Amino acid sequence: MGNATPFIIAVLIVGVMILIAMFLTKKRAYRFNKEKYQARFLSIENHLVKTNSATFMKTVIDGDKLLDKAMNEMGIPGKNMGDRLKHSKDKFSDINAVWKAHKLRNALAHEDDLEITYRQAQVALMIYKQALKDIGAI
Repeated sequence: MGNATPFIIAVLIVGVMILIAMFLTKKRAYRFNKEKYQARFLSIENHLVKTNSATFMKTVIDGDKLLDKAMNEMGIPGKNMGDRLKHSKDKFSDINAVWKAHKLRNALAHEDDLEITYRQAQVALMIYKQALKDIGAI
């Protein structure tokens, strides 16, 4: 038993060192101020008015901005939302839907005479809401 004791102690020390290294290198989940994000998203949702087409574009753009802000706050690298999405494939339950909503936002921001329907704006907001849930912002 006397020869085994130093070996057991060495194994325990190595095991503890490995656990410490794993803890120190583990990526920690970002902690959002969920109340702030929930309130902001609710405000965006409430600005979407079925009888006012001027609200359709604004709510899509604002939803996109809020998601971009959350991704930026998390430290996801990229100069813009598109870059950040490229680095976020594993963060969203449906990355293709997020891309679709973001492309709609880009079209609205860059095409002068583009008009969308209430339903398109509503779907984009649902996508942004799920994306914000996926990353833990709401």
